Amino acid sequence: MKSVTKHYSNGEVTIVWKNEMCIHSTICWKNATGLPDVFNPAERPWIKAEGATTDQIISQVDKCPSGALSYFMNSDADKHKTDTVSIENIIEVSPKGPLLVYGNVTIKDKDGTETKKNKVTALCRCGASGNKPYCDGSHNKINFED
Repeated sequence: MKSVTKHYSNGEVTIVWKNEMCIHSTICWKNATGLPDVFNPAERPWIKAEGATTDQIISQVDKCPSGALSYFMNSDADKHKTDTVSIENIIEVSPKGPLLVYGNVTIKDKDGTETKKNKVTALCRCGASGNKPYCDGSHNKINFED
């Protein structure tokens, strides 16, 4: 999967989406848990930052389990850098889904290439991901069970 980072702004806040981190949890767009007026994967662009207030967007983005969604305030754009987490590392087993690794980690792939990750990293647990070692949501397609 090609790594893509996209930015969507309402003028006050900018939503950052990183496709390679997305585990397609649907938390951002489903009616029960999300903001479908902002996040709608059936439309292009799929994120419309003008669809909710800045506070609603921040609250929703903070719920993203993979860290694929983040944000920064436009007034702080010159200060914006990738956030790092300075907490202990925590690994959580997501029911019927990936391992969620919280904290700063370095992932070394089969070729020895190292990638630094922070905040939350979703690692494949079902074996079906096309983007190993990362989760790409394939667990949903194969009806993965714990």
